[in-house]
Amino acid sequence: MSTYISPTNPKKHGNYDDCPPAVVDYLRYSETIRGLSPRTVNGYYIDLRTFFKFLFVHRGIVAADIHMDDVDISGADLAFIKQIDRAEIYDFLYYVTRERENAPATRARKLSSLKGFFKYMTSKTNQLEQNPADDIDRPAQKKRLPKYLTLDESISLLSNIQSDFFERDYCIITLFLNCGMRLSELVLLNLSDIKNDTLRLIGKGNKERIVYLNGACQDALDTLIAERAKLSSIKDTKALFLSRKTGKRLSARRVQQIVNTCLQSAGLDGKGYSVHKLRHTAATLMYQHGQVDLLSLKEVLGHVNVATTQIYTHLDGIELRKAAQASPLAKMKVEKPIPNHENPESSANGDDVENMVENVDNAETDL
Repeated sequence: MSTYISPTNPKKHGNYDDCPPAVVDYLRYSETIRGLSPRTVNGYYIDLRTFFKFLFVHRGIVAADIHMDDVDISGADLAFIKQIDRAEIYDFLYYVTRERENAPATRARKLSSLKGFFKYMTSKTNQLEQNPADDIDRPAQKKRLPKYLTLDESISLLSNIQSDFFERDYCIITLFLNCGMRLSELVLLNLSDIKNDTLRLIGKGNKERIVYLNGACQDALDTLIAERAKLSSIKDTKALFLSRKTGKRLSARRVQQIVNTCLQSAGLDGKGYSVHKLRHTAATLMYQHGQVDLLSLKEVLGHVNVATTQIYTHLDGIELRKAAQASPLAKMKVEKPIPNHENPESSANGDDVENMVENVDNAETDL
């Protein structure tokens, strides 16, 4: 099993008892004391379990022909952990790079999991004197601008929803495009989270935030709630988004399927768009067309650091176009010179040079 997260209940998971006791303690600490979400803790679990399985194979504790998934690491005690050094962490990163072909972002996440665990073992519980993950640089990652729908594509998406539960699916797309919420945040929405023109979201680390609803969102929610009340059998009475067939809360996977169907209906499939791209779209449209400042956008998106939000400042080509046109050479145009057969070394005479200077001066005056 690669994960303990339940597909129908993202707050439910197992007890991680196939991991070493120290790892189990760290995972429980991360969820109960640090308040991290079960999904985040589950990611730590997967990374740390992979790391310890690698160590068992790397140290020759298990037979060389045993499959990595079959390695039992539950017996790794404190003495085993104390032997871990920086070299083994580098060997692990090399392994996931070459053997598992993990991308830089994935390797960075795995290293972050290790850093968190060893920090817990040293500074929090004092079980280790030295932190072997200290001073290990995170893998360099390519900075990519987020992919997003244009304003016209967003309008087309909203205008071409074909569904047997139109009110629900239209509301889902509307909230994604206007509020910039995450998939997990939308799935967990309850009726009680709606208060007048606000919506309460539960984000990463179980952190709550309030987003304000514009007219389009309020209309979509009102219409959905009225239609939802007509459902004959509702199993999950708290959930906002339900399956018409089962009456249960929609799963994250089902919402992804709904969004993909809507993208296809709008002729936007095959362009790399997804649920998360709708979040990027909301942020981009707010910044480019709504002149929303970074601090406000940070709060809307639920970012911890404004540096995360700053990526959206690189998307606005309007100011960059203005900067390009601000050059005094922007309007300069030079005709191809007529060759001087008497003096082949000369490509332009004095009059030509004067004309070029005059063109530049005129360009400055126009700007």
